[in-house]
Amino acid sequence: MKGVIFDLDGVLVSTDELHYQAWKKLADELGITEFNREDNMRQRGVSRMASLEIVLEKGDKTYTQEEKMELADRKNGYYVEMLQKLDSGAVLPGAVETLKMLKEMGIMSAVGSASKNAPIILERTGLAPYIDKISCGLDVTKSKPDPEVFLVAAKKLGLNPADCLVVEDAAAGIEAAKRGGMKSLGVGPFHEELGADFHSETLATVENWREILC
Repeated sequence: MKGVIFDLDGVLVSTDELHYQAWKKLADELGITEFNREDNMRQRGVSRMASLEIVLEKGDKTYTQEEKMELADRKNGYYVEMLQKLDSGAVLPGAVETLKMLKEMGIMSAVGSASKNAPIILERTGLAPYIDKISCGLDVTKSKPDPEVFLVAAKKLGLNPADCLVVEDAAAGIEAAKRGGMKSLGVGPFHEELGADFHSETLATVENWREILC
């Protein structure tokens, strides 16, 4: 392997609570009181518009595509406001150490995230200096499990997809890696259920990096 492509939220950092609070605020404004943390779990790894549909399915009102775009932008505004308080405390265990190790090994690192806020998050958490390239919602139109965001990341790194490892915490992301012809490492609370080629609870507990990257 010559490059590792990391999903962002749930892999390198945790902003799950901020996403939930922003979606919950929007849901409450729309009178959708049944939106809960279980619904928020279903939003993991999918696009902003797909996440919005998970909120709206709890209500009984129909919205035009233009109205949906406005609602998604409103939620993102709440989320960006909350990001102003984000700092290195949001970085997950093992993230910095892993990124440093890869640099020492001569392995390039990229982020492949559906979030359009990925550059902001990387800057505010102090991870930006360790990342060679970013592929995010600003670069792609298709959401996972479509492999577009990972293929764009590989292209930005100047690598063939087969030479890249994807690190993900969501099933949609692992499926995207497979469709893109890439090996995958699953992390997070459901790491054993994702169907990845390799898995570990966190980046801090990966014991066989050299074997994985061979």
